[in-house]
Amino acid sequence: MDKPKHTMSKHKFFSKSGDKVTPENLGEAIQQAIEIEIATIPIYLYTYYSINRSPDQDAISGSLAQKLVAKGKTAKEASEIALDLSAEIMVFSNKTGALIMSVAIEEMLHMALSSNLKQALAGRPELVGKSPSVWPACLPGHIPAFDIDRAKLSQDQLMTFLKIESPDPLPDPKMLKAIEYRTIGEFYDMIKTCIDQNDLPFRTFLPQLIEGNGYYNANNIDTVYYDKEHKPHFTNDDGPDSGDLVYIRDKASANKAIDFIVEQGEGSKAPGLNPDGSVNCGAIVPGDFDDPDKKELSHFAKFQEIYCTYKRLNERFVALDIGVNDINQYFVANVAKNPLTKDYPANIAPVSDLLNAVYTYIFVMVEDCYVKSGNTQWETFMFGIHKSMIFILNSICGDIMNLSYTGPDGKEYVVAPTFEDYPFGLLSSPKSQLIDLFNAAVAVYPAISYLGQRIQDLPDAPLHNN
Repeated sequence: MDKPKHTMSKHKFFSKSGDKVTPENLGEAIQQAIEIEIATIPIYLYTYYSINRSPDQDAISGSLAQKLVAKGKTAKEASEIALDLSAEIMVFSNKTGALIMSVAIEEMLHMALSSNLKQALAGRPELVGKSPSVWPACLPGHIPAFDIDRAKLSQDQLMTFLKIESPDPLPDPKMLKAIEYRTIGEFYDMIKTCIDQNDLPFRTFLPQLIEGNGYYNANNIDTVYYDKEHKPHFTNDDGPDSGDLVYIRDKASANKAIDFIVEQGEGSKAPGLNPDGSVNCGAIVPGDFDDPDKKELSHFAKFQEIYCTYKRLNERFVALDIGVNDINQYFVANVAKNPLTKDYPANIAPVSDLLNAVYTYIFVMVEDCYVKSGNTQWETFMFGIHKSMIFILNSICGDIMNLSYTGPDGKEYVVAPTFEDYPFGLLSSPKSQLIDLFNAAVAVYPAISYLGQRIQDLPDAPLHNN
């Protein structure tokens, strides 16, 4: 069998029982599940930040009108068509960003739910240093193996998203040194079966992230979009049936957590991919929901909706024959595929190092929450993780994309967040290293100086040896 040309992360998985999850390898299996969830976070975030969610509608409309007049349309016809298409692009870019961010937030929830599972059943979860270290990456154990890239929004990138969340097996399997699965739901079903069929001790005396403390917010400012009537829509449902943290104390709560993960990702397995691997755009109405009240689409259905709307809009532009073959030119930044901080020039690399350290520190703080409980855990999560993810990380990602550079291929690109694990040293605390990295970044890019107090206010979380 062919061997994969790359691995998902630094963690190596060797199944002790072939393709089955057993009490003996349950810890490895759940850690594998954690790293599957972690692998999706940088690619969803990278694509999200490539999107300009509020492009200049006047500029788009004016450019389209000129092209249409050049093709023989009257000024009135051109203006009407251009106004309608530019409005479609405005809504699509904003909604696409909201949907992708809504999925990224739920992947953080899935990471926490699977971490709770491991804490309750098999040892402390390992999160730091588990983001993909080689790009393109792949999901450990997925058959067939397929490339996942940090790439800008495109129909190809959306196909990758659909493969990740697909409820249907993909063709052409390859062997991997991991517990193998054809869909993420199938993999979690193996974990669920192992838990159900064995009398396993639940370590309820150890800290977990639990519901009721406000740790998980289904929505934030980045998950709302506005339709053509300027009405706001949140892309995640805040209801209890749509998914939340679960304290794992027994088989029933373990199954509840797993069901949340699978249903949010794959939904109820409505038809999504055709036998030839193409997207079934006829399956997006009325939609595949992840909750009984049908208030929120599954991850697969969200990506399916983006893909099919993208395809429909592209076809409208191609039919006009005005030289526009991909609408992403109007609202997607020209970022490189799989950039690395080492490829950035000296006036940018320190800012990227800081960004990666903030990104990694989120995992440091989440790990710390599985050692601490009570008020200490609450303060770490609320004042650290929420502040880092929503404000500091978001701000640096926006700021860094105001810069440009020449890539190794000689082409000009917009600078993008690389979402690499930052290798914190052991001689000083991660927070003190964050402060040093901030000072180095400000020295070359003073525009981010406003973040200084925010970074100073972060909790001081240590590294933990698993």
